[in-house]
Amino acid sequence: MSADHALPSFDRATQTESRLRSHSCAVTDVAEHDLTAEIARLRVELEAWKTRAAAAEAAADHDVLTPALNRRGFITAMQRTMAYCQRHGVPAVLLYLDMDGFKSVNDSLGHAAGDAALVAVAELFLANLRESDAVGRLGGDEFALLMLHAGYEEGRAKARQLAEALKTEGFVWDGQKTELGGSFGVRAWDGHTDAEVWLTEADAAMWVRKKGR
Repeated sequence: MSADHALPSFDRATQTESRLRSHSCAVTDVAEHDLTAEIARLRVELEAWKTRAAAAEAAADHDVLTPALNRRGFITAMQRTMAYCQRHGVPAVLLYLDMDGFKSVNDSLGHAAGDAALVAVAELFLANLRESDAVGRLGGDEFALLMLHAGYEEGRAKARQLAEALKTEGFVWDGQKTELGGSFGVRAWDGHTDAEVWLTEADAAMWVRKKGR
């Protein structure tokens, strides 16, 4: 075959190869674009999932009625505090509250008023504590307060202050102010490593106080 007849075939082969390379580059560009978009989408989904998980975790630790922690969340706060006290040798004190006359509020004003009273108690405690302290509703009309960098005497003073605030501030229902009361048990951290044991001791101190009134 002469050179003149071979050239057209060679040119066609070169053109075909060029088109294939161009097409391959285009496919690669599309694939990379799709991959980048998919990665971006997955990152957005991951952040959304993290946000939902954090919200669910926070909800699991907070009381459904009041702005206080629930028992689970408060126990967690106690465990962190005990570990901190153990590491740094600092004091902490636990206050245990059982409200006085709460049943009569429910019976005379209704359960909605009782709920409002519980919310008022939690809000009052939160307003009178430091950011490093914790407030938990343990169930029913029982609350607990955890104070870091405070000892037994500071706990007693805080209990007296809060008991007076409950009486003077109370809560308002249907335009009428109602007094609240409660008995506090105070128990300082004494090397406790079990939150339930510490709570039980504070609860026992509260009942001694309540029976002595």
